[in-house]
Amino acid sequence: MPCETKSRFVVLYGSQKGQAQSIAEGIAEEAEDHGLVAELSCLNQDEKYNLEKEIAPVVFVVSTTGDGEPPDNALQFVKRINKNQSPDHYKHLSYTLLALGDTNYANFCNCGKTIERRLQALGARQFYPAGFADDGVGLELVVDPWLEGLWKAVKEASSKMASVRNDESEANVKDSAKEFLGLTQPDVQLNLLSITDQRSQEAVQTDFHNVPSAPSTSSGQNPSTFSGRTEFVSQNDAMQTKDEGIPHISSSSPLTNSVPPLSQSSLNVPALPPPFLDVTLVEVDAPEQNVGPLKETFHEVPISKAVLLSRGDSVKTALLLELDISTCPALTYQPGDSLDVLCPNRAEEVDYMLCRLGLKDRRDHRVHVALRKDTKKKGAHVPPHIPQNVSLLFLFTWCLEIRSVPKKAFLRALVEYAADGTQKRRLQELCSKQGAADYNLHVRDASLSVVELLTAFSSCSPPLSLLIEHLPKLQPRPYSAASSCLRHPGKLHFVFSVVELPACFGRPAGRRGLCTGWLFDLIHPGIVFPGKTESSSSPAPAKAIHVSLRPSCSFRPPSEQSVPFIMVGPGTGVAPFIGFLQQREEARKRNPEAVFGETWLFFGCRHRNGDYLFRPASNRKFVLPFSSVSITTVSSNQISIILQKVLPTANFFT
Repeated sequence: MPCETKSRFVVLYGSQKGQAQSIAEGIAEEAEDHGLVAELSCLNQDEKYNLEKEIAPVVFVVSTTGDGEPPDNALQFVKRINKNQSPDHYKHLSYTLLALGDTNYANFCNCGKTIERRLQALGARQFYPAGFADDGVGLELVVDPWLEGLWKAVKEASSKMASVRNDESEANVKDSAKEFLGLTQPDVQLNLLSITDQRSQEAVQTDFHNVPSAPSTSSGQNPSTFSGRTEFVSQNDAMQTKDEGIPHISSSSPLTNSVPPLSQSSLNVPALPPPFLDVTLVEVDAPEQNVGPLKETFHEVPISKAVLLSRGDSVKTALLLELDISTCPALTYQPGDSLDVLCPNRAEEVDYMLCRLGLKDRRDHRVHVALRKDTKKKGAHVPPHIPQNVSLLFLFTWCLEIRSVPKKAFLRALVEYAADGTQKRRLQELCSKQGAADYNLHVRDASLSVVELLTAFSSCSPPLSLLIEHLPKLQPRPYSAASSCLRHPGKLHFVFSVVELPACFGRPAGRRGLCTGWLFDLIHPGIVFPGKTESSSSPAPAKAIHVSLRPSCSFRPPSEQSVPFIMVGPGTGVAPFIGFLQQREEARKRNPEAVFGETWLFFGCRHRNGDYLFRPASNRKFVLPFSSVSITTVSSNQISIILQKVLPTANFFT
């Protein structure tokens, strides 16, 4: 019998933080189990794929970053397809798309929507409905069912496209034969044989392994169970904290123990992700001197001022930082731009991770990472955020996001390294389909970090290579510029609220956000409080942070100054609009004869006395030196009434 050829399809991804890339890699790895061959490429690797000539189905997996912008590695592709081209440029292309976004931010899934809109405008056909996953409620709510239906759709699309090619090939051969032989009699027929006339009946393997329910004996391998939901243990009972070090999670915590019926159910557990990295540690004579980041695109700038914007009874602590950028021409900005702040992982959490791995005494050893020669992972490569020849301490401080919420693939990998039977079973539950609700409740919704997960599952002893394979890049945090360089030359302001994560079953004590907590600790001694002047005593030495500029493509005030526009910025969302107003005020001072359109800024907060940021001297309404700009705090009903009056002629910003 002739060998059956597996149908191929193309997987292209654009990813900023690694989420879309991880999903795309998972699709490529799972393809073989479904009798398919996937060709995986990043959208910026245009030398590896050619959509102009592609005859196989194409799967796009893309995220959105910034103000609805494409990821860095998808930007050139988006620019390319946005060029003027004929409406049938991609008429041969058959595609589907999975877009990742977050409805907590503007322009939800904008990159994915832009790609889909342009592909359809250029004649491409969609073989499977696009998916738009919302990280605000949980990506898996869309991603999981979308992936389940993908395989059948890819096979049907491949079969249909192959059939069309065969029909075209038969027609071409017949025409060529008639022309060559000069056959004109209608009773002469040419028949072609094709080994693809009969469809393959290969059994489709599933990538889920069946895990039996936990045995109902009293052995140490059984998960702890509760007799019912009414006996749910209280948080205070489930949480215990050691006198020192990392908090300890009680063995009765629902995070590490399940209740019926899940504890008695059979589980569909994902396939074990194949390992793909070899990691070695090399001892050096002298410890590493450089404790800062290696980012060449980041600039170290001093903090020249820190002002507390909120008041004592506020719900959140909001601060304004002023950076001295006078010596960094590369940080020249415009209103609407933002800056990336690079922060390190907390020292005590890094120490815990090194202790947990048994590598604290080797913290100064150099880390060498290479691909395993025997890996079965499709498209395996050393993660680009892992530098060579840096210390283990540097790697965990500046490169790996140990505060990231662990993905199900990581939980599945941890199963193999759990010594306790109860914890092993619970990890299987959390990464299974049946345990999706528990995963959402105790891990995703609680923003549980990798550090906190390993603290809870104390019997897990993963190798260093596993963490490097699964932990994403430590990402810089973006903040909008809250000033105008016309008003504050050589200075850049930005505003942030200190993120406070509450206690939960996997977090005995609340904690602050990584970057906002770090910034607060950094500047706390020198904060200027509302209504107070700066101290006349000797100032403390200036603290410095690493930042880079992130210019905006579209978030700008109107270029035509006579056009009226409206801004709505609740909470710290008001920050970029302060820069807009400062820019407009300075422009008016420099050109008093110019006509400026009416400008409205609506600001909202929970409590006027505590959360009214940039509070003016008057109680209700503040009018800048020129009367066309108004800043006001009003209710949502009042906003809707005003917008109905002024929106038809105004530009609208949020």
